[in-house]
Amino acid sequence: MSQKLQFQTLKIYPRPVTGRFNRWRVGFVAVTQLVFFLLPWLMWNGRPAVRFDFGTMRGYLFDLVLLPQDLIYLAGTLILSALGLFLWTTLAGRLWCGFSCPQTVYTQIMLWIEQVFEGPQRTRRLRDAGPWTPEKILRKTASQGAMAVFALWTGLTLVGYFSPMRPMVARLAEGMLGPWETGFALGYAAFTWLLAGHLREAVCKHMCPYARFQGVMYDRDTLHVTYDPTRGEPRGALRRSTPAAARPQGDCVDCGLCVQVCPAGIDIRQGLQYECINCGLCIDACDPVMDKTGRPRGLIRFSTQNALESGQPPLGWLQRPRALFYSGLMIVCSAVMGVGLYLHAPFKVDVLRDRAVFARENEAGEIENAYTLRIFNTRGEHRHYRVRLEGATGVRLEGAGGFQVPADADGSFVVTVAAQPEALSSGSHPLRFVVEDAADPLRTVEAHAPFLMP
Repeated sequence: MSQKLQFQTLKIYPRPVTGRFNRWRVGFVAVTQLVFFLLPWLMWNGRPAVRFDFGTMRGYLFDLVLLPQDLIYLAGTLILSALGLFLWTTLAGRLWCGFSCPQTVYTQIMLWIEQVFEGPQRTRRLRDAGPWTPEKILRKTASQGAMAVFALWTGLTLVGYFSPMRPMVARLAEGMLGPWETGFALGYAAFTWLLAGHLREAVCKHMCPYARFQGVMYDRDTLHVTYDPTRGEPRGALRRSTPAAARPQGDCVDCGLCVQVCPAGIDIRQGLQYECINCGLCIDACDPVMDKTGRPRGLIRFSTQNALESGQPPLGWLQRPRALFYSGLMIVCSAVMGVGLYLHAPFKVDVLRDRAVFARENEAGEIENAYTLRIFNTRGEHRHYRVRLEGATGVRLEGAGGFQVPADADGSFVVTVAAQPEALSSGSHPLRFVVEDAADPLRTVEAHAPFLMP
């Protein structure tokens, strides 16, 4: 067999199937893509609702504006995502892979595009195995072109989370798209077209690290798609000409539909396999066969190893210590982040002591230290701020009459702190600068800096 034909035999052509799990998959594709493609167009108080601006180092999330000092919230979000993935895998295996993973979602979209331009599964298989004809070239060109257009729009949408979408599309129409916008859009589009349009299930089998380490999160009470060999074996086709006594005793009629619809190309009847993404399409294929043969549904179903062996229902998540542990960690992390966001002040303050001068003596004989006070205003209007000094006694703040900072900008101001030589001992003394919004005195932010006395 030639290398070309060998590659074609390895390509998977999943058969379309209808059922409740397929409807869930279609629903997740629709919801995730609607959110992804529409969110960059949504405006909020005159600016994009969600945007990460590397130019000003600000992140916009509706009314919330985050600065680099708020990186802790990104860390908390990543921790929550990891814990959620661990919890979900412990409870129900690779449901994330089967329903929400971008690779799964975009692969499904590419399959739909391929089906529109190249025909149903059987037709595509036969055409790919045959010679290159004008019709085949035309259909392949149209299919790959549509995939490329979708991938390009996906790349532009991703860039729209970092560069305002509406002006960017206007510049694109004028042929004036910036180099970094063009580079990132083309790069993401190329990966989308390659991974989802061509590699597909190979990414899940050989490239995705989650497929490899998921096994350590499985246990005997983890829900996953299972084939019940007690009911199904021995399997065999049903034929009216075969006497009833000679027919196989198992419910599985060996129709092979569970293999034909599997996007990973595995046979679920061979037991738990790491390639299985728990999409449930084999269940959608098997249940109608059970209906036609007069057997109860559930030959292939979501179950656990312990439930299959004992015949009892699977344990609930409240009966799973690991699930309770992950849930507790998520609740604590969510509570900490929620309190932090509730108390989050709409401005930030940095204080930097002038290190070029150790200390200086003013005309009154006092020792002075100079500081640069930088205030970041994340509100959408000009704000007036006041500052006071707390900490060491015997010091006073000069140049603190008030500071005006434009909307959604920052301002730098020079202030000095003075003290009589006899008021403080020599060395470093901690100071606490307390900045408050003049229109909202309850909102205060503290910054710390040392006062050096020679």
